[in-house]
Amino acid sequence: MQCQLCKQNMATIHLTEISNGQRSETHLCEDCAQQQGLSVKAQIPLNELLSTLLASQPEAKEELTAAAEDADLGSATCPACGMTLDRFKKESLLGCPHDYEAFEDQLNPLIEKTQNGRTTHSGKVPEHIPEDNKTQIELINLRRRLEEAVKLEDYETAAEIRDKINHLQ
Repeated sequence: MQCQLCKQNMATIHLTEISNGQRSETHLCEDCAQQQGLSVKAQIPLNELLSTLLASQPEAKEELTAAAEDADLGSATCPACGMTLDRFKKESLLGCPHDYEAFEDQLNPLIEKTQNGRTTHSGKVPEHIPEDNKTQIELINLRRRLEEAVKLEDYETAAEIRDKINHLQ
């Protein structure tokens, strides 16, 4: 789709606005979007995302603080970067990827709460897709897990996965 303003570049920013019950769509390239004062962030750093989640869930931050105090882990330190749980509570930013392992027990409840109980990434699948599509996606994931189990010669797990695949087909 072409940019509605310059009519030269490909539109990569799509805005939908509903005003007085009327829906309008605008399709812009990045250059025109910047000229219109729209900022574009291609990726949000993980620390910024976690910080935003904490800010939107003040009770979660309080739970993290209480859990750390109960376990007296405020001075727990990441061996890779030296980040402490106390510092994380103040700044809402982690220091490095190893912090997720170092503070796993304290971060998991927070992540579960902000991600509706999910702690593993399972791909981008909208919640309201038809049941057939969900089944197909589950079959693809099960076949992938079956291949991994066979490679690892974990035949008991492979048999369980095979049975699940047969049940879904």
